[in-house]
Amino acid sequence: MSGAILVFGAGGQLGREMLALADARGIEVKGLTRAEADITDLASVTRAINDAKPRLVLNAAAYTAVDRAESEAGVAQACNVQGAENIARAAAAAGVPMIHISTDYVFDGSKTGAYVETDPLKPLGVYGRTKAEGEAAVQAANPQHIILRTSWVFGAYGANFLKTMLRLAKERDELRVVADQHGCPTSTLDIAEAVLAVDRALGSKDAPWGLYHFTGSGATNWHEFAAAIVEAQAAFTGKQPAVTAITTADYPTPAKRPANSELDTNLFRSAFGYHAGDWTARTRETVAILCGSEKGMQ
Repeated sequence: MSGAILVFGAGGQLGREMLALADARGIEVKGLTRAEADITDLASVTRAINDAKPRLVLNAAAYTAVDRAESEAGVAQACNVQGAENIARAAAAAGVPMIHISTDYVFDGSKTGAYVETDPLKPLGVYGRTKAEGEAAVQAANPQHIILRTSWVFGAYGANFLKTMLRLAKERDELRVVADQHGCPTSTLDIAEAVLAVDRALGSKDAPWGLYHFTGSGATNWHEFAAAIVEAQAAFTGKQPAVTAITTADYPTPAKRPANSELDTNLFRSAFGYHAGDWTARTRETVAILCGSEKGMQ
């Protein structure tokens, strides 16, 4: 396959992971940060795609500040809806397929059991609503699309829950973490691997376009996730603060979170032949990277 994979949002945690993995594999990838390509500007996106002449576009750019989105709805809308549509339109005009990253927050969390791709969308807040609208915009603008809904993303780069817990474990004797929200922690490494699996599949004549769920293997809650992080870092730091379970009501936030974010990933595994690693193993691996070196601590 000729041409590179073009990544919008290359400065974020997934974008940086994608570039690192592709470099290690000898796969040609071109990354664009927000400063290099403003996804809210169609002309900027069009120029970037026309200049790069990619074989595939990955939209890893998003407004992800869930609580701040409640007071910055316009900014979230511009990035998550207009930005996604601009990339889809420009890619379609160039005849290029795209992968768009979405979120579990498009659901309200009231379902018992894992969500499948056809479950009705009921976002609870601005972030989830704009991501749901972004999905629709991509579907309408570029028929050659793969949308990946993922959840609870963590990794060695950027800002995420795992890195916050590592920082707090150094500073505090007790961490109080919500235990009544359930979901699937997902490593950026696994998402990057999923992107490469999609890229391989798109070389076939009958590309499996559409919407898929992709998360780490296994479900947990935030408290158990935090406890696993603290346990893993203790071997490196010697610090092991208590991790105390609290309820969502004990930790009010501007935006409501879905109580159940578990996503069924069988459709992706069937279509692309890849499934993510167990979240506990990926957590230990990521903690080892971060505590064993300075990589990704910024």
